[in-house]
Amino acid sequence: MGARAARRVDGVTPTGVRADARIVARPDGRGGTALPVLDGEGPLAPRRTRASGSEAKVMLVGAMSGPLGGDRFTVDVGVETGARLHVGSAAATLALPGQAKGAARYDVRLDVADGGELHWLPEQLISADGSDLDVTTRAELGTGAHLVLREEQVLGRAGEQPGRLTSRLTVRVAGRTLLDQELACGPGAPGGWDGPAVLSGHRAVGQLVLVRPEFTEHRPAAQMLGECAAVVPLAGPAVLVSAVAPDALRLRRLLDEALHRLG
Repeated sequence: MGARAARRVDGVTPTGVRADARIVARPDGRGGTALPVLDGEGPLAPRRTRASGSEAKVMLVGAMSGPLGGDRFTVDVGVETGARLHVGSAAATLALPGQAKGAARYDVRLDVADGGELHWLPEQLISADGSDLDVTTRAELGTGAHLVLREEQVLGRAGEQPGRLTSRLTVRVAGRTLLDQELACGPGAPGGWDGPAVLSGHRAVGQLVLVRPEFTEHRPAAQMLGECAAVVPLAGPAVLVSAVAPDALRLRRLLDEALHRLG
């Protein structure tokens, strides 16, 4: 998996990189979680790291730059009944302009069976000046699944304008859609993305989704968390925290405080 195409060959139009990573977690029969599938290489290299208790922990290690223009990255994660998995990344993902034509794509598919638990907590995605990236994250959960999902986007590095970034997040439980939202920012995005109704001049935006079976009966109420974050109950056993901040550090602080408050 994860074959890398040449960035440039003399006389040939660059085609970008195709990279895939796949992770499957299942109970090991001894109270822990096994990883029978842990595949990927190049820009998507999953590595098992030390964990405690019944949880397995995986870090995505980016061995190459990207995604660049024309690249196609895919991550597929499956958590079976009774397994517990934590997935993070070793560093931020930096979207950069590339020589290949067209936008880059980064697709994430998360499948959590009834009774499974997934913590999807990658580092920030940074949209550098001149980049063009479409990101989709789809989470499909069984009735009794648990999910903690965090997404953070930073628009531009220090002192630069952002590239074009489109991010779509979909969460479904037992076949029912609880959340389907899209945000487009940067050059070419619909007007108003930087206005008072959306980012209001902030350069970091993030979401935290919590799906828990106990929320069916006792779901947190809608509330503001200061001036730049809000808790929104979803139509199911889930809540969404949305936040904006001037930078990545303050965005992470807001989302960590929200997760701590929600338990």
